[in-house]
Amino acid sequence: MNATATVLDSQQLLIHWQGHRNLTRRVIEAFPEKDLFEFSIGGMRPFSKLTLELLAIGGPALKSIVEKNTEAYDEEAFNPTTRAEILAKWDEETEVINEYFSQITEERFQETFNLFGQYEFPVYQNILYFVDNEIHHRGQGYVYLRALGIEPPFFWERER
Repeated sequence: MNATATVLDSQQLLIHWQGHRNLTRRVIEAFPEKDLFEFSIGGMRPFSKLTLELLAIGGPALKSIVEKNTEAYDEEAFNPTTRAEILAKWDEETEVINEYFSQITEERFQETFNLFGQYEFPVYQNILYFVDNEIHHRGQGYVYLRALGIEPPFFWERER
């Protein structure tokens, strides 16, 4: 018998990632508008800049994987001036993620892919990197919110 052990299937991985995206969206919502764009600690980027990195990676990276395109990502392509613009783009990219994630076959998750011409890893490791990077930056957002005297959302509440 040639059974393959699986911890998560692709749909469960997508649900896990989207849970993190739901939580990050709530962190964006928690920031006062001015502080979202200006507040930082210790020379770190404001949370708006961190979210722009996440927006430049998630949907565009999956599109690159599906289309086998290794061009670099562009954090400067989107220049919002309001929280509403960031949230609208966040929601738009959530749909892009859903669209392209569903086009990756189970076999492709094991294929090595040179993401953005920089990261040569199996597709599943690239996706795990997207989630890890988001958690890392959301952690910075939590520190910012606490420094501003704002209680961040509970990290385990990922449903919308």
